[in-house]
Amino acid sequence: MNAAPSLLREAPAVPERRRAELLAALAAVLPPEMILSRREDVTPYESDGLAVYRARPLAVLLPRTEQQVAAALRVCHRLGVPVVARGAGTGLSGGAMPHAQGVVLSLARFDRIVAVDPVRCTAVVQSGVRNIAVSEAAAPHGLYYAPDPSSQIACTIGGNVAENAGGVHCLKYGLTLHNVLKLRGFTVEGEAVEFGGDALDAPGLDLLPLVVGSEGMLAIVTEVTVRLIPRPPLACCIMASFPDVESAGAAVAAVIAAGIIPAGLELMDKRMTAAVEDFVHAGYDLDAAAILLCESDGTAEEVAAEAAHVSAVLRAAGATRIERSRDEAQRLRFWSGRKNAFPASGRISPDYLCMDSTIPRKRLAEVLRAIEAMEQTYGLRCANVFHAGDGNLHPLILFDANDPDQLRRCERFGADILETSVALGGTVTGEHGVGIEKLNSMCVQFSAAERALLGALKRAFDPGELLNPGKVIPTLHRCAEYGKMTVRRGLLPFPHIPRY
Repeated sequence: MNAAPSLLREAPAVPERRRAELLAALAAVLPPEMILSRREDVTPYESDGLAVYRARPLAVLLPRTEQQVAAALRVCHRLGVPVVARGAGTGLSGGAMPHAQGVVLSLARFDRIVAVDPVRCTAVVQSGVRNIAVSEAAAPHGLYYAPDPSSQIACTIGGNVAENAGGVHCLKYGLTLHNVLKLRGFTVEGEAVEFGGDALDAPGLDLLPLVVGSEGMLAIVTEVTVRLIPRPPLACCIMASFPDVESAGAAVAAVIAAGIIPAGLELMDKRMTAAVEDFVHAGYDLDAAAILLCESDGTAEEVAAEAAHVSAVLRAAGATRIERSRDEAQRLRFWSGRKNAFPASGRISPDYLCMDSTIPRKRLAEVLRAIEAMEQTYGLRCANVFHAGDGNLHPLILFDANDPDQLRRCERFGADILETSVALGGTVTGEHGVGIEKLNSMCVQFSAAERALLGALKRAFDPGELLNPGKVIPTLHRCAEYGKMTVRRGLLPFPHIPRY
């Protein structure tokens, strides 16, 4: 999204002596080319993919080695300086937005694939390695890394770990958590630490699931051991057309109820398919109110049997047209459309806000109807694309960030989607994280006791709350304020960005 200038948060005045002390201390442990502090140098780091909210850090650090990461963390811990870790900056919830009085610790130079072990089916990679690069390195061995976010050509493994990213094939093969064996990194004090292990189980407390998805709030991850799986000999994608989004949503539930676990099951509405088709020419049915993409993989016999079963279920659910990919080229075209949904949306609107919530599959039709009603309420268009198989919604609200009124309505629209998702038995986030975007909505889903527990876990790792502070866990004051003024009454802008 483009950023409205009025939403750029200038750093509160920092005493020059304190700033000079920080830069001098960092210069003692890092080469000068690894420290960016001039305004023009730090500006490119002022936001992640949620670019409508920005802040300039005091400095950006670009270490190359673990020793340099540890040294920088020790300096910042000693001086009480906040640290925000950053990978490729493709996150969509503001999780990598800098702290105005802190530093950004970029791990972009940790881009080495340390080892690929085809016997153990694992790869050891540094956190700055791009997602797709792992599969490219494993391809000669007939292996690949399953989680495949739409941003996989740019997003990094470290960022995937921070957000517990998924992708179009997560229904069958799992999220990042299910495909990671071990993490190596550093505590806020600069102490080396590992989570998980090379074996199927590790001794002691199993803290790996706690760190995956923790959004850089508990530790800085520098190295990841991922699980690789054999590439299936054959894959086939079915495109099914539906006369309305409700029947498409019901078809998703019908597929799962039939005992089928497809490799991928994705839904797009008419507005999204039109934008995508104009962008990549994937061969989508532009007459359909919604389309489903359903992929089967395995041996030729397995694919043939599952594709026939899926087709029968989809026809019974009301599909008006079913097209099966004829070859690998067409299958990739079908998926290229889905994976380019976000950039395609950028061609039809100055800005968009991509929401991320999860609902029970059986409520999919209800939430689609609710979003249609919200378009009228807030006077904004919404293009819908979902990881339908696991109920992970990605409505893209189209607006112009240069119009303050549109921005306010967009924020309220987004908050309404999240609140509705919780009311239908879902959650406020699926794979994009909480960051700053969903702070208010955390108050909707979690009780005061649950939020206190989250805060206690944070402080157990980071007593001074220096790692990515002000994100994910709302304060008691914020939730009290949210309780008095609900989004549906149109009284509270969303998100209510914390003032550091």
